[in-house]
Amino acid sequence: MHQSYEEKLKRREDFRVKYRFYTSDEGGRKTLPYQGYRSDFWYPHKEHKIDNIFMIWPEFEDEDGNIILDNEKPVGALGYTKMWIVNQTPYKKYHRGKIKVGTKGYFMEGPTRVAECEVIELVGLLTG
Repeated sequence: MHQSYEEKLKRREDFRVKYRFYTSDEGGRKTLPYQGYRSDFWYPHKEHKIDNIFMIWPEFEDEDGNIILDNEKPVGALGYTKMWIVNQTPYKKYHRGKIKVGTKGYFMEGPTRVAECEVIELVGLLTG
C-alpha cells in the first residue's frame, strides 16, 4: 500500500498536472506504471536544455482527486497527478516563476518522453 508523499514529507505537493502516457506505438511505455513510479520531469524553458531533467515525481490521483493507495495495479493512461520536487533546496526556488499554470511538460525515463502533461495548479511551489 502506498504511503502518501504529503504524509512522508510533511508538506503539500508543489503543483498538479493533467497527464497522458504515450502508447508504445508513440514511443512510450509498453505497460502503464504503478503508484510510486519515479520518472524524471522536463519542461521547455529558455534557461535549460533537453538534457536538464529534474527529479520531480508524480503521485497519481483517482477520478475523485484522491491519492491512489493501491500500488499493485497500473494507473490510468490519462488523469491527474500531484507533482513533488524531490530536492527542495535549491530546485524549488529554481522552478518558481518558470513553472506556471499552462506549462507543458513531460515524464521522462532517461532521454525518452513517456508522457505529456500540463500544469493545472500551483500549490507548494509558491510557498517557502
